[in-house]
Amino acid sequence: MFALAILPIVIILFLMVGFRWGASRAGGAGYLSALLIAVVFFGAGTEVLAYAHAKAVFLILDVLLIIWTAFLLFRVVDEAGAIQILGEALPYLTSDRGMQALVIGWAFASFLQGVGGFGVPVAVIAPILGGLGFPALTSVVIPSLGHAWSVTFGSLGSSFNALMAATGLTWDTLAAPAASFLGVAGLGVGFMVAHAAGGWKALRRLFVPVVVMGVAMGVGQFLTATGGLWNIGGFIGGMVGLMVGFPLARRFRGQEGQEGEVAWGRLLLALSGYGILIILTLCVQFIPRVQEIFSGVVIGWDFPGTETALGFGVDPGPGHQIYILRHAGMILFTSSLLSYLIFRWARWYEEGALRRILGGTVQRVITSSVGVSSMVLMAVIMQHAGMTDTLARGVSTTIGQAYPLLSPWMGALGAFMTGSNTNSNLVFAALQMRTADILGISVPIILAAQTTGAALGSVIAPTKVIVGASTAGMAGREGEVMRKMLLYIGLLIALVSALTVIGVILR
Repeated sequence: MFALAILPIVIILFLMVGFRWGASRAGGAGYLSALLIAVVFFGAGTEVLAYAHAKAVFLILDVLLIIWTAFLLFRVVDEAGAIQILGEALPYLTSDRGMQALVIGWAFASFLQGVGGFGVPVAVIAPILGGLGFPALTSVVIPSLGHAWSVTFGSLGSSFNALMAATGLTWDTLAAPAASFLGVAGLGVGFMVAHAAGGWKALRRLFVPVVVMGVAMGVGQFLTATGGLWNIGGFIGGMVGLMVGFPLARRFRGQEGQEGEVAWGRLLLALSGYGILIILTLCVQFIPRVQEIFSGVVIGWDFPGTETALGFGVDPGPGHQIYILRHAGMILFTSSLLSYLIFRWARWYEEGALRRILGGTVQRVITSSVGVSSMVLMAVIMQHAGMTDTLARGVSTTIGQAYPLLSPWMGALGAFMTGSNTNSNLVFAALQMRTADILGISVPIILAAQTTGAALGSVIAPTKVIVGASTAGMAGREGEVMRKMLLYIGLLIALVSALTVIGVILR
């Protein structure tokens, strides 16, 4: 039964890695295979499948609302030229190659991941680094590494939201261990970015800036996420990195500073959209009266218990509930609307901007939306049919107490094969949680390892490597990028394995 239970996951891996199918096609195949196996071999009847599909609808809506509106806000800002203004301002801070890599390829990449995601950090930053004289390969590797630690709480928290949706656990249970693991990984990312930029010499010379920036970004993300503002955790982490990096860049300017000055007025206006996002998020989260009012509209349903023909049961209870007015997606949509009005008032848009914003958003998110939907459906069917429980029992019996070492690698594998931290959490989080339960291991620690491994593994997914290589004129040389990054990412995941073991022991 274990071989049958794992077959949908194997099918996805085989199709995406072996045949290079996209997540939408491979996810559909995984869903159909899970459906067939659940019916034929695990005794899932019509009632079990009907309720599983109904529950999945709420999970899908919860995740997609954030994905859609996060990219909408990015398109509103990008169409106004605000991202370009940020990119043009940063090189004036220093001509030191190592500091340019840290500020632009690490802090700025983390900021862009926090507000956009979807491959945006590499697509934006690789050409900037290339223009500053970095080799093409290095121009791709640096931002690819630089934003890895920010993926889980980036994209306005879409991956972390998927982790909560897949496990049914709340942010106050999951945020602290996840942010801790990611913060330590982020410090490791900083050292590797410095090494990629200038080798061991640059790493030794920039040891202090890396530590200062890494600690500041990790603490910023940790405090934000554990304070209930997990949807802007990656954004705040990247913003803190830029704020700390600016004075450090002035200190490490290099022998020759670049000509020109930063236009601070335009820079602040460029950041106004994300300022609105922070203000709205703080109001909804921390003003009791506002939170009470915005909690009045709930989308959800109470579901009865189900049982398969083989006796596996799911208890009755409410499905995933969405407080639509205070949902991160609604806050993002409101921020997008207000940002659009501000940039339009400032005359930063050219004719046809709204059409390009909406068209670009739909074009970019539709494929990932299909992939997310099919992955959620597959995961929920596997849970309700008892397939996830079968996998967990098999893994726990085979690996036993060594499981914490494996956990982050499983998350990384899921992200590598699906191209997404979000999809890895949707596919593997429930399995990881159930396995930890059976072994008596801390569930929050194992889930932190899952999402941290997935964040790191997502940046070497073939789909992301292809996108990154194309932006720096390296189309057809994706293998070089992959080989360069594998050692860096492998060392980071090994670090997370060690953190997981320590975390389990201490708990």
